[in-house]
Order: sequence, then C-alpha cells, then structure tokens
Amino acid sequence: MASSRWDSFIQFLCEVYQTPPDDCQALVDELLETQDNWPWVERSKATFVYESMTAQKVALNIDIVNRDPPFENMVRLDDTSLWYYQRIFERDALVDYMFAIDDPGTPLAQEVDLMDRVGRFWQADERNAMTISTNQVNTSVLQMPRARPFPNWRAMSAVARGRVYRHRFRSAQLGFGGRNLWVYTPPGYDANDGKNYRLLILMDGQWAMNALEVPYIADALIKHGRMEPIIIAMLASGNQSARLAEYVGNDKHYASIAAELLPFLQAQHQIEPLDLGLGGVGEGAIAALHAALKNPAIFGHLILISPPLGREPAVHLLKEYAQRFRDSPILPNRIFQSVGRYEQDLRFYQPALALRGILERRLAHDPDLKYRFVELGSGHSLAAFKSVMPEALAHVFPA
Repeated sequence: MASSRWDSFIQFLCEVYQTPPDDCQALVDELLETQDNWPWVERSKATFVYESMTAQKVALNIDIVNRDPPFENMVRLDDTSLWYYQRIFERDALVDYMFAIDDPGTPLAQEVDLMDRVGRFWQADERNAMTISTNQVNTSVLQMPRARPFPNWRAMSAVARGRVYRHRFRSAQLGFGGRNLWVYTPPGYDANDGKNYRLLILMDGQWAMNALEVPYIADALIKHGRMEPIIIAMLASGNQSARLAEYVGNDKHYASIAAELLPFLQAQHQIEPLDLGLGGVGEGAIAALHAALKNPAIFGHLILISPPLGREPAVHLLKEYAQRFRDSPILPNRIFQSVGRYEQDLRFYQPALALRGILERRLAHDPDLKYRFVELGSGHSLAAFKSVMPEALAHVFPA
C-alpha cells in the first residue's frame, strides 16, 4: 500500500477545503486507501475516521468520557462520506473505543437491554487491527506512543504453552452449580512428579481466559524468566446482579474459596496449599481483597486492578479495608494495585490513592511487604486490564 501524501490530517482538510465539491470525495478515497494506520496519531493528537454516506449521526464512544452516554460527536466533511473526530491525549493513553451509528443517544443507565443496543448501533473500527474481544462484542483500542505494550499474546508462536483444563464447579455456599472453572498449568507441569505449585485464583474467569489472555501472558512471562511457573484457577462469575452480590464484601465468597474451591483444586492438581494468591478486576478485585484480608497468612499474593470502592455497594467497605491494611499484624506480602487515570474520580481513582497512601506508609515499617502501585493512562476497560496484567503477575509471583 502506498503511503499517504499528506503529512497531517489538517493538511488533508486544507486541501479538501480548496477543492471543488464534486472532487472532494476522490480525495477522501485516496486518503483512506493510502493512510495505513488509524486512528492517525500525530504526537499527542489522534484522529478517528468513519465512512458512511447514509448515517445521520456518528459518535465516538470512548471509555475516558465521563458522561452518559460516553460519546463525542463526529463531524461529517461536507460533500463526502467521511466523518471525523480529533482529540488531544496524554502520550501514555491506552483507551477503548467504538463507533455509535445513529444511536438514540439516551443514557445507558436507563437502558433495559444494553447489549441489544450495542448490537444494533455500535461497531468496532474496521480500519484498526488492535482490538479486544469478548463473547459479546469487539472493541477497538487506541494506543498512544508511550502507552503500555499491547501485544497479541496468542500469536507468540515461539513460546512454550501450558495447558488449560476445564472443570464444572458448584458452590453450596453461594448457591450456584455448573459454572466453568478453567485451570492453567504451566509448561512442563507433571501431575506425577510430586512437585507442588503455587496457586493464583482469579475472579471473572471468563474474562481472564478470553479477553485478558492470562494463560498466554503467563506462558510468555515464564519463558522469559519474569514469573515463576504457577497454577492459575479462573472461575467464571454469574450475571451482573449475582456478581455484585457474591463479590462485594461477602464472607460466603471467602468461605466458598476456602472450603469448596481449594479442596476441589487440590484433588485435581498439584498445589502448594499454604502459599496462595488471589486477584481480580473491578468488583472481582474487591472479592480478592476481602478474601485475602480474611486469611493473609495463607493468601500471600494479591492483585487489585481497579476496585470500585468509592460508590455503593462497596463504599462502606473502604474504611474497613483501610483500617485492616493499616493495623493488621500480617498482610499479603506481595500486593499489586493499579487504577486508570481516567476512571471515575470518586468511584475508582480517589479510593485507589487512599489505599496507596496507607500501603506506602506501611512499607516504612514492614520490610516483608512488597507493594507496587501503577497508574494507567486508561479508563475502566478490558484493554487497560490486559495491558497491566503482565506486570501484576510478574510482581506477585516473581521468578
């Protein structure tokens, strides 16, 4: 493909504005044919484009916009099929986005069936190969020049692969049956060699297995000596209402892990029972935090990615967790915490900074504590979670 003859999108616009209307579409066609990389990033500015002759309105749905819906309206270039939007970003920004085509624009909080609306009006950017996928939707990713790496971990063919076993798990404590439980074992794992492995339990196993690519990340980290070989259990969560009820400050969730999940895993795999890890994203991080603080002598490894501790139903727990981190004689000795700079300030960002302050003060008189805090140039998104997962795994289970 030939390279674009325009040095910037503004230069392209200037030529369009000086061109007779009947000839403008030809310039658009040339731009879309010759400009390889979209969004077009120029230093701190990114330009998004969408092509349609029939759309009545097009919006950029981007995860760092704190409105409902999180849309920025795109502009149609007169006499052409080109819609565009430009914005300045921090140089480390890594953000999810989609195009909303003729979306009604009503608040998402009032939507009865959000996924139906997504399926009818929203779509990923077909000109951008960088995506993150779930079973329900594909989302495009903008990566600014200094953003964290966002590789396709699955495509690393030279990496030795571990194995993933799929089980069905029931919990009497939480009242569910038949949920998927995926268990990753590292390359070289042999159930008959008598060697036990440390275990990490991740909440929202369906995300860990698919969009977050945790098994593939673990393979690469192990190959390059960044993480010790461990076993990772990834238990699927329920629907959103069940997920909130199970994950947020629920002692029964801890009981299910300790009395049901761990015995089940020990019967199936070679696990070191007294040196365990817990982790999660969003409400799953609250569940990991709650369970780890119940028994920090055993759960010595903790991953906290963007727990929403600043709004109901979790805000009442923030003071309790802060006090435990400050006063408990024993804490998990390896803790990783991250938050996105563009996440909601009172729900995510400020509580994260509060916990960071407590744990950094704890470092001064707790030589055994290994704590790391990372601020991402992202909103609350799977792309952000995936980008920070390698660092989280490498910190809590270093080689």
